[in-house]
Amino acid sequence: MAGTRISERLPPILDRAQAPVAFGQRALPRLAAELQNGERSVRQRALAALRDLIHDPERAYEAIHHGCLERLRVLLKDENASVRTTTAEVLHLLATHSVGREAFLRLDVVSSLAELLDEPVDACRKNVHQALKMMAELPAAVVCMVSLGLVPRLVMKVAVEPLDIRELVLSTLSCCVRVDALSTLASDGVSVLKEQLAHASTNIRRAAASAMMAISVPPEGKVKICEEEVLPVVVQLLNDADPGVSAKAAGIIMYTAVITRGKFQALEAGVLPPLLCLVESEDRAVCVNTLRALTCLAEAPKARAQLLQHLPLLQTRLQHPEPIIQRAAATAIQVISWTP
Repeated sequence: MAGTRISERLPPILDRAQAPVAFGQRALPRLAAELQNGERSVRQRALAALRDLIHDPERAYEAIHHGCLERLRVLLKDENASVRTTTAEVLHLLATHSVGREAFLRLDVVSSLAELLDEPVDACRKNVHQALKMMAELPAAVVCMVSLGLVPRLVMKVAVEPLDIRELVLSTLSCCVRVDALSTLASDGVSVLKEQLAHASTNIRRAAASAMMAISVPPEGKVKICEEEVLPVVVQLLNDADPGVSAKAAGIIMYTAVITRGKFQALEAGVLPPLLCLVESEDRAVCVNTLRALTCLAEAPKARAQLLQHLPLLQTRLQHPEPIIQRAAATAIQVISWTP
């Protein structure tokens, strides 16, 4: 008989926006089937349920095993913007797992994501770029992006995307440039990145400096940086409050100063005083890049004459607990102390 006793158990939470999830091993097969249902509302509810499940790596593996990734690729082309946006979000969550990134490469999901770079809905485009950024952490995925010709398209997107998406584009681009800097150079990437180096956002400056540092590695990149007169802007970044920005700035100078033109452009921009201020930085990347930049600059007689006065400062780094800093300081002292 029914009584008046009130149960202490809370009522179940029912979310009408999500599909009901089957118990145990039937959960993912059912959702995989609903992802290809002809009714849009069914697909949307299945996507919402899948989005919550795949935070768990085991569930992500099951989703891939039961063919959800193939269905998601199809849904990226859905005529409904909400479906495309949620699909891209689910793919971003899958890309956070190593099993997801491996499946992306195996099933060529990167090319499907690349088709949405011109997606009109900002939220969907942001999810796409978040997924691409996660994939860019995998060297094989970067090679895939380069082979798909994404570098020129990413360069074009830097200036037109909103700030939150622009940071993602720059992060992905910096990974791609390490594999193929020539495509960035051919797409006028140096001038595009130069504008971002002076941006008010620290994240934008850091990401742009990282990409510019990758460009400065090949000989063609060093020459282009000199031609575009990027070094005066980079020298200003040495005083940036963010260690990540100043470390990348010192790295750009370190690579570009390998060529004679780079040395003299940096010296004309007044690079030595801010570099000497960074020698005692507690940030390892800042300190190492600074010492190596000074080593390259010291090959110019004018710079060596000035740096001879600061040998005691460099010698303090010989006692640093980090071996890499000790070696960088020793090399810098050796080059500065060299006499013909």
